[in-house]
Amino acid sequence: MKNLVFVFLPLLTFYVGHTQDKVFDTHVHIWDGEKSVREYLTQLDTTDLTVTKFGGIYMAKKGQMEETRLKNNELITLSKKYPQLLPICSVHPMDGTEAIAELERIVKLGVNSIKLHPHKNSMDFDVTDERVHSLCKKAGELGVTVLMDNASIVPGDCQKLFDLALRCPKTNFIFTHMGGLNFRFWNTLALARTAEGLLGNNIYFDISATVTLIVNSPLEEEFIWTMRNVGMDNILLGSDFPQFNLKQAIDAVEQLDLTQEEKQKIRFGNAKKLLFPD
Repeated sequence: MKNLVFVFLPLLTFYVGHTQDKVFDTHVHIWDGEKSVREYLTQLDTTDLTVTKFGGIYMAKKGQMEETRLKNNELITLSKKYPQLLPICSVHPMDGTEAIAELERIVKLGVNSIKLHPHKNSMDFDVTDERVHSLCKKAGELGVTVLMDNASIVPGDCQKLFDLALRCPKTNFIFTHMGGLNFRFWNTLALARTAEGLLGNNIYFDISATVTLIVNSPLEEEFIWTMRNVGMDNILLGSDFPQFNLKQAIDAVEQLDLTQEEKQKIRFGNAKKLLFPD
């Protein structure tokens, strides 16, 4: 019995420490307002998880400014009722000056991040459009972080986003899914950073969905290599709820051959520094 105690005590200590770690889920879709928030929190309860903060995402529709304002207001109101919720609002870049005006309005209400999703089945815009550049540049001037989908389901996804980040060096970007199965592209950051004056440290990634696919696969070691090349200080945890859940993401990160310090940065530390510093 005494020997069993020595065997299980380190495991118990690790488990308790792990469960008490702070967690930020950067990628939670709020499709149905408060109903979505309740479903997300219920799912956490069913998997015995708690979350310190989560990013609640809305995505705007082109040409529907009244709805955009209402949905942004709804998300901000929910964040006051549910303190764990960080409102990640949205404007549609193709709405031009109206989009920028709405961005300025929500910043005055305390919003510090927005979501853009260029793919056709979402917000449907071309990342290279000058209105995207103007909006993202303005976001940087206002201290707003821009989350942009980066699942690489369309040609040139990573390349276009990289160019956008180069053109908006004062804007912090979170490229979600870290390129999907095209994650290898982002190793170029290790080279780009050696070119003086080329790139600011303004590119971050969430590894939602991608990490759950990669773990225990032949690509796992290469994925870890890429994570270290882009920088462990630049990687955030995300679930991509409701398509995936937070437990899947946490379990996948925990299985990766990373140090506990690296895992803690991914689970919470990096997001805190970027999105809600003291």
